[in-house]
Amino acid sequence: MTHLHASRHFSQSYSEARAKFLVAAEAAGLDVKSHAHPMLGREGESLAMDVLRDGPKDARSLLIVSSACHGVEGYCGSGVQTALLGHEAWRTAAHQAGVAVLYIHALNPYGFSWWRRTTHENVDLNRNFHDFHAPLPHNVAYDELAALIVPPAWPPAGEGEATLQRFAQERGVPAMQAAITGGQYAHPEGLFYGGHSPTWSHVTLRHVLRDHATQCDRLGWIDLHTGLGPSGVGERIFACDDDAAALQRARAWWGSKVTSIYDGSSSSAPLQGLMWSVAYQECAQAEYTGIALEYGTLPIMEMIDALRADQWIENHPDAPEAQRAQIKRQTRDAFYVDTDEWKQQVIEQAFDAAQGAVRGLAAR
Repeated sequence: MTHLHASRHFSQSYSEARAKFLVAAEAAGLDVKSHAHPMLGREGESLAMDVLRDGPKDARSLLIVSSACHGVEGYCGSGVQTALLGHEAWRTAAHQAGVAVLYIHALNPYGFSWWRRTTHENVDLNRNFHDFHAPLPHNVAYDELAALIVPPAWPPAGEGEATLQRFAQERGVPAMQAAITGGQYAHPEGLFYGGHSPTWSHVTLRHVLRDHATQCDRLGWIDLHTGLGPSGVGERIFACDDDAAALQRARAWWGSKVTSIYDGSSSSAPLQGLMWSVAYQECAQAEYTGIALEYGTLPIMEMIDALRADQWIENHPDAPEAQRAQIKRQTRDAFYVDTDEWKQQVIEQAFDAAQGAVRGLAAR
């Protein structure tokens, strides 16, 4: 699909993005169920995980399109959802294929509003899906670097940065990326913290799936993300268990370039506590096929440095206001390229992925 006038679907705040999504839902004649979040947003606004279903409750095929697992990344995901919802030809194609579409807008509304990647518990939602009655994973490499990743002062001291650079040189940038981003459960004021219990978003998502995804036979999921890879390129990252049949389905739906953390072809490091694992637990009756559609923004270490600064600000509420404002803007810009060109790339690739999912779910 071309000429989608992409920019009009995107926003400059969570409240604007939510309003556009709700207006698109009303225009489509669809009801929204809003799961109210316990906190307020940065403008004092109410926060919610907004859910709507386009298609019958008993549809045998269901496609989930979700945004803002990582809060601030919702600027991209919300734009995609609003564009899909407002595109009559896309909706008609899904209806004719017998595919219901479930839009989950703002999985993590707090992070979306406050320009944070994490939840209000400072938890990375995509590291939070564990059996918390069992022992949690231990990220030894993160332990080794923790005091340098989020240092006591910002900008960080040269000596600490040199130590991080040595780690990358000696073990390789992929090892550095895995150490920092893979998930850790011992440093609640650090990066990529997976928590010690289910977050509000975790619990609410389970309720949404129980309401909407326990009757289908086939379940597809496109979870929208930003931050990794070349700017504007939407990497399609396999988001299922390490299963050959599921990977074959994903590549049939979304193309041979679907990447995987299991074989090292993805720009993502291997991760722990991934959100999509909930599909197997709550929707065990369905054949599940999913991807994370990950749009590039900045080079990996620039993105990580933006998160380091953001976490430092979070840990130092007494930081000067000018420094706080600069770092918060840097955080948003690290995950949202606010240009017409980037937005057009995002929308075109998202429509292609959504159409691929519908074709795959419709096949018998």
